[in-house]
Amino acid sequence: MREKHSLQDRVEMLGAVQHVQMLGSLTEAFCIAILEAASCGLLTVSTCVGGVPEVLPDEMIVLAEPDPGDMVHAIQKAISMLPKIDPQAMHNRMRELYNWHDVAKRTEIVYDRAFKCSNQNLLERLSRYLFCGAWAGKLFFLVMIVGFLLWQLLELWQPADDIEECKHCCQHYFVEFFSEAR
Repeated sequence: MREKHSLQDRVEMLGAVQHVQMLGSLTEAFCIAILEAASCGLLTVSTCVGGVPEVLPDEMIVLAEPDPGDMVHAIQKAISMLPKIDPQAMHNRMRELYNWHDVAKRTEIVYDRAFKCSNQNLLERLSRYLFCGAWAGKLFFLVMIVGFLLWQLLELWQPADDIEECKHCCQHYFVEFFSEAR
């Protein structure tokens, strides 16, 4: 690919690379670098892991399995798509897809849903964690127990009833912050 497209001066072949030094993600929740690239009008190639497939529409990203052969295929596909890519149109599309007001509204919806979830007691939550896998479940269980004990200790030190609650501060802060960001 490097020679075919005369990229020898811009692409360095590293040879064997340890897994920890590889750039292709094996896990990724939400990749900001993909958004930044698309905002600059760049077509992106990424591994199809975690939440990455949900970050951009199909016409703005080429996804590959975390496998070298599939990555090469995805890069070839992206190179063939480049003549049809309009960087300004891609930038404008990103402005529509991701803006601070929309992000703030979506974040608020997530928090509202979390607050409306049923309030399970500690034993119900612990039993759920215990079955999250052979080792991970036991680790989650232990972390929850330690967290609960720490919370009880902090509650003794400064009871929650003694802390003044501000019901509208956060909402005001977000509205003010995102208004200034525009």
